[in-house]
Amino acid sequence: MGATKNIWTAMEANHAKQSHNGNSTFDDHSILHSNLSVDTALPFPLMVPRIIALCKDLFRKWAKLNDSCFSVDTVSGGITNLLLKVSVKEENGEYVSVTVRLYGPNTEYVINRERELQAIKYLSAAGFGAKLLGVFGNGMVQSFINARTLTPADMRKPKLVSEIAKQLRRFHQVEIPGSKEPQLWVDIFKFFEKASTLQFEDTDKQRTYETISFKEVHKEVTELKELTTLLNSPVVFAHNDLLSGNLMHNEEQEKLYLIDFEYGSYNYRGFDIGNHFNEYAGYDCDYSLYPSKDEQYHFFRHYLEPEKPYEVSEKDLEALYVETNTFMLASHLYWALWALIQARMSPIDFDYLGYYFLRYNEYKKQKRMCFSLAKSHISGSGKA
Repeated sequence: MGATKNIWTAMEANHAKQSHNGNSTFDDHSILHSNLSVDTALPFPLMVPRIIALCKDLFRKWAKLNDSCFSVDTVSGGITNLLLKVSVKEENGEYVSVTVRLYGPNTEYVINRERELQAIKYLSAAGFGAKLLGVFGNGMVQSFINARTLTPADMRKPKLVSEIAKQLRRFHQVEIPGSKEPQLWVDIFKFFEKASTLQFEDTDKQRTYETISFKEVHKEVTELKELTTLLNSPVVFAHNDLLSGNLMHNEEQEKLYLIDFEYGSYNYRGFDIGNHFNEYAGYDCDYSLYPSKDEQYHFFRHYLEPEKPYEVSEKDLEALYVETNTFMLASHLYWALWALIQARMSPIDFDYLGYYFLRYNEYKKQKRMCFSLAKSHISGSGKA
């Protein structure tokens, strides 16, 4: 599998240095390896013994434990990966838990696993996400986060909104070595190249696919790229997929976690925030739930000045509002093209073709207003 190759290339690079006792090191934290893979197409009961075997292979102290000492539960099943909680009763009688993340088949077409692994160690050191413990053929094992996954409705609660904004600001300040070129348009044009040359075995899907005007889509992408360039959005290390499923909250400790950095890259600040606002719509894509201007301003205040949110100037709020709502359009194009590739490559039972039309149609619905807003702002600030 292509994903497996990417993983091991990345890990070999990260393990180039050797410690004095001959064991690989990973910034003072040893990352374990296993050559095993787990078939995600298996029914869950058949998957469990393979997950246990994987954990025994990775963690030598568990190798001789009876299988009855392990319990495996589903944490979540996204549309690109599967998260499992593995709880283990160790020899001393204590229980420990880890999270096993299984990559969905063919996700290497849309996810750069090498880039993800490179970023995880630095983000983890900065206190984001779970600690990376090990990698295997088609996934990774991380420390378990004892928290509740948010719902789309949670994301609009004022107290959580302010915390998400503060955490995202801190996330954007993490430095990841390597190229700091923004990847948005690089990724969108790569997606476009793949998405515009597909062939479906299913005749109904092929017929639906052939209704798409890729000439029109290319024109829209090019036009939006040119407009966003005039906004001078800061380039940061962005999450790029800050939906409810990638936010967890421990209510007792009042601690918020940003997790899953599969799509993380250097990117435009406005894209990360606009993409997050699009996720208020949830999996049903109910864009009537997109945050109002007042709700967005509440987020912006805590993002721009976490300690003094009500000292943010109207001018700064307005500028970030324009930036965010222009890049929000790019989020629709990004995930629309992503969905077409998934429609052809993913075995997961999800209406990716339908999702393409939901996102692209919402782009067209919002385009006129957002372009007008951006052009008015640009001309008023003397940038046009």
